[in-house]
Amino acid sequence: MKTITFIGNGNMALSIAQGLKDDYKIELVGRDLEKLANFEKKLNVKCEKSLMDDFDITDKTLLLCVKPANVQEVGARLKGKARVLYSVLAGTSLAKLKDNFSTEAVIRTMPNLAASVRASMTTLTGDTAFKEEAQELLGSIGSTRWLASEKEIDIATGLAGSGPAYLALIAEALADGAVKQGLKRDDAMAVMRGLFGGFGVLIQDIHPALLKDGVMSPGGTTAAGYGALEDGNVRSSCMSAVEMAYKKAQEL
Repeated sequence: MKTITFIGNGNMALSIAQGLKDDYKIELVGRDLEKLANFEKKLNVKCEKSLMDDFDITDKTLLLCVKPANVQEVGARLKGKARVLYSVLAGTSLAKLKDNFSTEAVIRTMPNLAASVRASMTTLTGDTAFKEEAQELLGSIGSTRWLASEKEIDIATGLAGSGPAYLALIAEALADGAVKQGLKRDDAMAVMRGLFGGFGVLIQDIHPALLKDGVMSPGGTTAAGYGALEDGNVRSSCMSAVEMAYKKAQEL
């Protein structure tokens, strides 16, 4: 079983490790052994654990999950040369990663929190020699899409990477709307979850506009609700959310 060495132990690292643990051995590297032990406990699988200082990355497959601001500091603590570095850092360029880490190749990836249930939408770009391996590795936690440029992965970050937060807001708001009208909270949450579960299947094969048109009959309930969403500039706000996230990725 191949080993994946995680550099960093935050929420995204845990989500990815949960998706990978059945197919790969997990090695953890960080600043604090207690935090690494807590990570291991949450993962519920035995892991090799090491402190970051002078950790030898020679010939290892690394998955970098630290904060973008810490790239230079973390790179300086490691020794040796990795075979490949997979980075999940938003807005952190291939050039910056190569400047701070000794590695044969670099792949930028942008998974999302659904990695923990093997349902992430993960975008990839970088050294094309590792394209197939990258798609196989990240394919273990969901769907993958190889993109042609770093600009495109920064845009995709604002869509798929940040998207679960946007959808969570919409889900909560829709449930709150039902409660406001008199539906019990437990019932509203159950109906909302069923809605998202079914929609997730439908959207795989049907264009969003066709889905909307299939539900919206003339003068009906959906048309009334949809009009309220348009009055609230929901469409424009969603487009702006992706734009602002992309701009933030460029600043990191």
